[in-house]
Amino acid sequence: MSAVFIAIAAINGFLAVGLGAFAAHGLRARLPEDLLAIFQTGVQYQMYHALALFGVGLLCLHYQESALLKASGWAFLVGIIIFSGSLYILSLSGVRWLGAITPIGGVAFLTGWLLLSAAVLGGKTA
Repeated sequence: MSAVFIAIAAINGFLAVGLGAFAAHGLRARLPEDLLAIFQTGVQYQMYHALALFGVGLLCLHYQESALLKASGWAFLVGIIIFSGSLYILSLSGVRWLGAITPIGGVAFLTGWLLLSAAVLGGKTA
């Protein structure tokens, strides 16, 4: 499972860097400042949680099959998809109601961090 989370982390890190460059160079002249800031928030949180997924992957090497640890990784991925994805779509489309979906991704991020904490505090090392 560690390789899966590390690969997902790498893909999300790649996408965050690419989308950040796209925003800086391709969207700056096309989007109003407020929508560009929303897009950049999506990029930031995608990168933060790509790094969190990388950490989960590394921790999977040291902890026995931990359901909590795996659940934290999946929660981070769900958070990236819903939180960052909704911000990307909102900023590119201007459809403001998508902002109502974004907090669901935020809850997934929070859940991921709590699960990660529980996994490490209650887990047994391999």
